[in-house]
Amino acid sequence: MEFEVSYHLDDEQQFWDELDDIVAAQCQSHGLIDDALRSYFTFISNYKGMNSSQNTAKLEDILMVILGDYLHTEYDIARCSLKLLESALFSAHRDYVRRQVIHCLLEEDSPDTLHLIVALLLFDGRDNEATFEMMNEEGVFLRLVGLIYERKDDEAGLHRMLLELLYEMSRIQRLRIQDLILIEDDFIRYLFQVIEGLSDDVNDPYHYPIIRVLLILNEQYMVSAHDPGPDQPPTTNLTNKVIKVLSTHGPAFKTFGENIILLLNREKSFLPTGETSLQLLILKLLYLLFTTPPTYEYFYTNDLRVLVDVVIRNLLDLPLSASPLRHTYLRVLYPLLAHTQLKHPPHYKKDELLRLLTMMTSTGGIMEHHFGAVDETTKRLVGRCVRVPWLKDNDHAPEPAEEEEERGRNAKLTTTTRKLLGAEIPSGMASSLSVVEVTTQKERPGIRTGGGGGSRQRQNEDPETHDHPVREKRSQKSSHDDDNHGEGVSGLTTVMQEKSPFEVEGEA
Repeated sequence: MEFEVSYHLDDEQQFWDELDDIVAAQCQSHGLIDDALRSYFTFISNYKGMNSSQNTAKLEDILMVILGDYLHTEYDIARCSLKLLESALFSAHRDYVRRQVIHCLLEEDSPDTLHLIVALLLFDGRDNEATFEMMNEEGVFLRLVGLIYERKDDEAGLHRMLLELLYEMSRIQRLRIQDLILIEDDFIRYLFQVIEGLSDDVNDPYHYPIIRVLLILNEQYMVSAHDPGPDQPPTTNLTNKVIKVLSTHGPAFKTFGENIILLLNREKSFLPTGETSLQLLILKLLYLLFTTPPTYEYFYTNDLRVLVDVVIRNLLDLPLSASPLRHTYLRVLYPLLAHTQLKHPPHYKKDELLRLLTMMTSTGGIMEHHFGAVDETTKRLVGRCVRVPWLKDNDHAPEPAEEEEERGRNAKLTTTTRKLLGAEIPSGMASSLSVVEVTTQKERPGIRTGGGGGSRQRQNEDPETHDHPVREKRSQKSSHDDDNHGEGVSGLTTVMQEKSPFEVEGEA
């Protein structure tokens, strides 16, 4: 017998009541689950005049969700999504329902249908990272890239949600090398162009999602170059397309640079969570820009001065427990002062910088109480910063050995830097170990840092556990159970905690 359903509703409350009944269905077979999902999508779409004959079509062919009489806003789309995600149907058959929705994403073309599908995956994935991992396994990454690039004229809410889904999926795991290789320069340029087109409104909702996508793509390129995965042939030459586009078209995309410094400047109030992982993503991109000759002067001078103020403030405010973040700021500070326009007179904040660097290596008294015991890495990084030629006292001539050491450091194009940037990009002149240390700095998304003597951790998390913004997973499952009741990501995967062979205590 064919599966048919017909509804006649009198008001909005009846619409939501009927939706509750649909997602409460008890299903004991894949066929019944498909029928329930078909009923769910068809019911929502009926209020734009769908033909009832579509009720018997394949699930992916009838997902024609259109905002109708009772669906007017993105909040309504989210509410429809949560009705399914919080239902008995989903709770009993998580993996199967997820996989069906993912397959629909790979095949569906209707903007309104895609809006609901993307919302389902985004909200589910934020609570259950297994969803994002399954998306990666099914090859969804390039599908999202294509939708973002090719469906520019679709409804703004869908476009923004596609960007958010791409970011969240890429944030929690390592992407496949074959997917990164296939990202076109045109896609990266398009993202920069959208930001440029919105330059008059920093609060535009597109700014933040696009910036996060560019930052996480840079992170993925750095991770793959630093530590090639098992699926990456030794001869694979992966170019960092974010740095490539800024190296060749940087003057046309200045707004992006302004905005990432603004985000770093406002991180405690502007970023949704004020989380450390976002700071690290920004700092890693800044490091590559300041160590890549074509992008030495990508930023406006006034923006570089703002960045100096931000670095000074954050180095003073970071809690004792934030050593990795403090070290990353110091690693960015050196090329910022040595390679950019700031090396030319008048020298900005010279006295303040010298005082800060002196305080950071002081022992005893109030300074040690504020910064904590000075570790060897901090001493080394501070020592490197104070060797920036224009920071040295005018009456103190550098020792010949120091000059020779600095020339050697800045003249050597290391293999590590070439790998991080890709062969098509001229390499920065930087310490190889410094590049690696920046790449391997890590923090679990959601962890916050700030002044006041300590960082706030997520509940039930070990404060000593640091995890990469892109977290590499080692699968522990042999196969998916279609009717798995699911216990979240902890039941499927574990975070790889092994120390990278490149993570060393110091740097050259």
